[in-house]
Amino acid sequence: MEGSVVRRMAMVLMVLVMVAAAAQAQEGFGNPSGRSESCDEENVENMVPSANAIFFNGDKVEGSQNPVVERLSDLQRIAQVLVSKFGSSVNAWVIEASIFNGPFAVYKDFIPSVNRYGEPKSYSPVGFPASTSTVSLLSGCLEQAKNVISTGQRQPCSISISASQPKTLILGFSKGGTVVNQLVTELGSLEDNSLGIPCHAREQPREEFQEEIEMIPRSKESLLNSITDIHYVDVGLNSSGAYITDQNVIARISKRLADRGASGIRFSLHGTPRQWCDRRRAWIRDEKDELYRLLESEARKSGGKLRVCERFYFADRPPDMQMHFEVIEKMDVS
Repeated sequence: MEGSVVRRMAMVLMVLVMVAAAAQAQEGFGNPSGRSESCDEENVENMVPSANAIFFNGDKVEGSQNPVVERLSDLQRIAQVLVSKFGSSVNAWVIEASIFNGPFAVYKDFIPSVNRYGEPKSYSPVGFPASTSTVSLLSGCLEQAKNVISTGQRQPCSISISASQPKTLILGFSKGGTVVNQLVTELGSLEDNSLGIPCHAREQPREEFQEEIEMIPRSKESLLNSITDIHYVDVGLNSSGAYITDQNVIARISKRLADRGASGIRFSLHGTPRQWCDRRRAWIRDEKDELYRLLESEARKSGGKLRVCERFYFADRPPDMQMHFEVIEKMDVS
């Protein structure tokens, strides 16, 4: 990648907040901080995050007059929460749908089958739309971030870079879980010959360092192969499809992990009474239970490469909108 070097301070995360699809060309991606410095081994190491945490947001809730809901509807605040949970070595990305039908998020570029309310008719890997769109967004946003970083003078240097590709952590909140389902579907259809150990060391002697370290995935294959954690965060829909329940998809992921030496993947299902105890939308819990059953069954065949956990929050409280957002802060990602 050409352009200014984006230097991540040792204890300060470069928080990147972005809006999906057509919004790549718009302003308002947040205000990442950094500076160009003389090139040395420490700076090179600091530039590469340990992971990229990618959070897909849900529908909009306006006029709630609830301070918790309002605070956790703010994209910048969500990014800060991710940093606090995953650590300062992680880059946080918050993705919001580019299309809204009133309050309803419509992730059309990620899931072509969605209706006008953003509800998917099906999940299909054809064309790998979610992984391709995600990679495009990360690349576009990083370029914009680099453009707003102050430009100090860099001194030429000659170094040999040993870098590794960051892990990818995927989170889907509320309707954002549909994008997670689509990514899981695409992961289950990735060709075996695309599998690579995502953390290869790489030596590149250079006369003058330019940013070619993979701070972000550069292809759908590198994105999908780098995923180590998948978090469903109180997901739900007014139709079926809140959780992926395709046994073939989960079985292919498990087999691929076991047979091909890939890094492991942990699925974490986070829920509240707002979604899991809604009698009017009983399919949400039914789908969650089915996904958990499929993952637990395949985990036993994966040689420890596939793991699953389920966490229920606010069990002693009646369902309300506040807990639905509050779980973003309360979720346990350990």
